[in-house]
Amino acid sequence: MTDQERLDGVLARGVAWTAAAKWLTQIVTWGITLIVARLLAPSDYGLLGIAVICLNFVTLFSEFGLGTAVITLQDLTYEQVSQLNSLSLLLGFIGFGVAAATAYPLGIFFKAPKVSLVIIVMSIGFVVSAFRTVPYALLQKDLRFRLLAFIEGLQIAIQSISTLVLAFLGCRYWALVLGNLSVSLTSTALTLIWRRQSFAWPRLSQIQKALVYSWHIVVGRLSCAVYDTSDFIVAGRVLGQAPLGAYTMAWTLAQAPLEKLSNLVNRVTPSVFAAIQSDLAALRRYLRAITGGLALVIFPATLGMALVAREFVQLALGSKWSGVVLPLELLALHALLRSNVILLTPVLNVVGEQRFAMWNNLIALVILPISFYIGSRWGTGGIAGVWVFVYPFVFLPLYVRLFRRIQMKAGEYLGALWPAVNGCILMTVAVGVVKRMLSVSLALYYRFALEILVGALAYVLALSLIHRNRLGPFFRLVKSFRLRPF
Repeated sequence: MTDQERLDGVLARGVAWTAAAKWLTQIVTWGITLIVARLLAPSDYGLLGIAVICLNFVTLFSEFGLGTAVITLQDLTYEQVSQLNSLSLLLGFIGFGVAAATAYPLGIFFKAPKVSLVIIVMSIGFVVSAFRTVPYALLQKDLRFRLLAFIEGLQIAIQSISTLVLAFLGCRYWALVLGNLSVSLTSTALTLIWRRQSFAWPRLSQIQKALVYSWHIVVGRLSCAVYDTSDFIVAGRVLGQAPLGAYTMAWTLAQAPLEKLSNLVNRVTPSVFAAIQSDLAALRRYLRAITGGLALVIFPATLGMALVAREFVQLALGSKWSGVVLPLELLALHALLRSNVILLTPVLNVVGEQRFAMWNNLIALVILPISFYIGSRWGTGGIAGVWVFVYPFVFLPLYVRLFRRIQMKAGEYLGALWPAVNGCILMTVAVGVVKRMLSVSLALYYRFALEILVGALAYVLALSLIHRNRLGPFFRLVKSFRLRPF
């Protein structure tokens, strides 16, 4: 076998193991999420949403992009990695201190006094996760994807079960808080069982290259975290706690397919991209294959959610969540568009363009929050609309820079997306026809089931009858799952 075939096997098996772990747990967690939503109130989710908004910023600072540096920079010595491990622990304690110090003022800002204690409790996760950052990155660099999939699956299962038990016990928003904290505890404990790294006093002269690289990564991620949560900040501050709870639920439902697939891909691709960072042809090939493969799953899942959002909310959540429908429809479309962006920054990072990606995120940091504030005049639907109509233009420069850097033509990229796009067009038409034909007097669950069935059938037929030949590269990558490890 060639190196390319063996690396294909690594990628395919890594995605397969991660997918198996996630989807097996997802069968349980989706049902648990719906049960918990019925047990709790929108205001409980709103309180957690406020805490997450605040802690996301500190989380990225406490990690400082050290994990990405360990994965990408191939010439780091054992001593340098040990120094980065010590720095990670120091940043974890700093993150806890910053979060605890700002908890009370943030409670006043959001007019939610209860959120102060929530922030302090959740910030314990910074210290716990600091022990995991470098060892976990080393597992990724060593291509231990089967083990990482096991860790990921177990932490999700524990989080879901603990949240459900606490919700049944009447713990209200604390069920969500402690359930989230369990993720850090479980992941860190399991990671340290299989991979440990020594500590050494950080010497800036020896780790300067890694720190400069990490600085570009962390600034880009912090910028992303700010604009990515600025919609929640605007919703909570301008619209109030209940609309924020509805918007949070809409975001959770709309982003679920993208988050699950992007998380499993992001567990694998950084290591693979780092291994082939000097091979532009291989980078182009993997970018086309992975983007096209993601589109085949994410496009119909997110568009399908937008098409049946009203029926889904009425059946699954009940009438008290009616405010979820419009933002869910728009945010599902955003998830479809965003699925094309998630691989751009990782590829730019490994080819030395992390600084450009950082500046693009800083520009987005200026444009998107202003747009969200303007959109809030039309409620949660106006905020969600910004993601659909403004976000794509903000990230267009990433495409231009990446295509130029890896010498890729736009037609190659769009060709990888066309089967999914064509299938979604036919799916939309089919669902629209069914909606018009079905009688209003028909039971809601019958209409919902028929719309899903007809839409899925139209999509599958479009792929199998029209695009069978164009899916060849993707299926060849999947077949490499049977190859021996790299």
